[in-house]
Amino acid sequence: MSPLQRIKSPDLLVAESGADLEGHGLKRTMGLFQLVCFGVGAIVGTGIFVGLSDSVAEAGPAVVISFVLAAITCIFTAFSFAELGGAIPVSGSSYSFAYATLGERIAFLVGWCLLLEYGVSVSAVAVGWGQYLNELLHSLIGWQLPAALSNPPGDGGVVNVPAVVVIALAALLLVRGIRESARATAVMAVIKIGVLLLFCAIAFTAFRSDNLSPFAEHGMAGVTAGASLAFFSYIGFDAITTAGEEVKNPRKNIPVAIMICIGVVTLLYCLVAVAAIGAMSAGDVASKPAALSLIVNQVTDSTLGGGIIAFGAVVAIASVVLAVMYGQTRILMSMSRDGLVPRVFERVSPKTSTPVANTWIVACVFAVPAAVVPLDVVMNLTTIGTLAVMAVVNIAVIALRRRNPDLPRSFRVPFFPVLPVAGVLFCLYLIYGTGWLTWLQFGAFLLVGALVYTLYGRRNSRLGKTADAAPEVTPRPEA
Repeated sequence: MSPLQRIKSPDLLVAESGADLEGHGLKRTMGLFQLVCFGVGAIVGTGIFVGLSDSVAEAGPAVVISFVLAAITCIFTAFSFAELGGAIPVSGSSYSFAYATLGERIAFLVGWCLLLEYGVSVSAVAVGWGQYLNELLHSLIGWQLPAALSNPPGDGGVVNVPAVVVIALAALLLVRGIRESARATAVMAVIKIGVLLLFCAIAFTAFRSDNLSPFAEHGMAGVTAGASLAFFSYIGFDAITTAGEEVKNPRKNIPVAIMICIGVVTLLYCLVAVAAIGAMSAGDVASKPAALSLIVNQVTDSTLGGGIIAFGAVVAIASVVLAVMYGQTRILMSMSRDGLVPRVFERVSPKTSTPVANTWIVACVFAVPAAVVPLDVVMNLTTIGTLAVMAVVNIAVIALRRRNPDLPRSFRVPFFPVLPVAGVLFCLYLIYGTGWLTWLQFGAFLLVGALVYTLYGRRNSRLGKTADAAPEVTPRPEA
């Protein structure tokens, strides 16, 4: 059977995962509130606390438009995720959606790209954790970690120790159980939303309209480049669909949680962007590490407010690491269940109902780039990988409507197929804004993925083995 013909039906995916019962040894412990907090926990972190200054450097005061443009791209795709997540509530997320619509080869490459979105973004956000940890330490005790131990090579450091520490702490919590992880994520989500609202309240007291002029000093090209960077701030909302086997009533709660998360986060980001630029000029914000703490320190003329913001950032980034690592392990578990990656990734501990070995492997592998790779290198590559996956998801929702029109769906994309097509076009537009060097890096990454599939995934595919082992039916000759 050709890899493009190996399409796993939605009914088979649901049956294999036990998604309508108890999922593959996993336990259903997350309600709607916890799922929303999990989504916010996966989204709000390095992108706004650290990446804001990079987006401002590209777009200037028009960074608000960049955030809106990135949000529109996410909203279009969020509708597709909501429909697919309600129809196929399994842990595989985009990978499983592609498997059910576009074939095994494309599904594997989607899973390969998710290594960027979930795995490498863990490294990216962990890098930013050290910056705000130093800011918090300086505010509390007047001491910071040496640059050699808190920054990666190229940014004045040797090894980023805090990045490794936060990944290890997240792994420890994840292997204890999803109930504990969900509770921790909910608490951290509430804290970081409160801290960002506090930032807005402080920054708006120093708002100056002059800081918004000239508004789009770098033109539309700057807005597009800023949107490509701002998009990193939204990465993670699709992690909600990776909880399909550990959520109560997933067919209803997954679509609702996705839409709530996108709405809350978009409003919050636009408020933070306007408050930041209004309180400090774009030139002063651009390319400044820990920019939000810097703004609050300047407005209050004290390090106390900046310390509170730094504390919020430390909590926020830690919650992203926790939520995104969770998503990565569930993607690998689904791929392992299909035979496309080694079986060690699908083993679930009967004691904790978590994939323990899977979690520690992910933590060890992605601690390495977190320790030694600068943030800007992984941000661009993560962004383009995520945009490619989102484009595929929009195509998948169209394909599933055609292939399985009668499949029960708890949510349907409105204005179909206009919104999925618009989602694809917006993804391609932001991919264009990442630049040709990132395109080349991503192309090389896909070639490696295709090679891995050919050498391992295609040969070990359980669906392929089942199809190849099925006896051919010879038509009975007519009498």
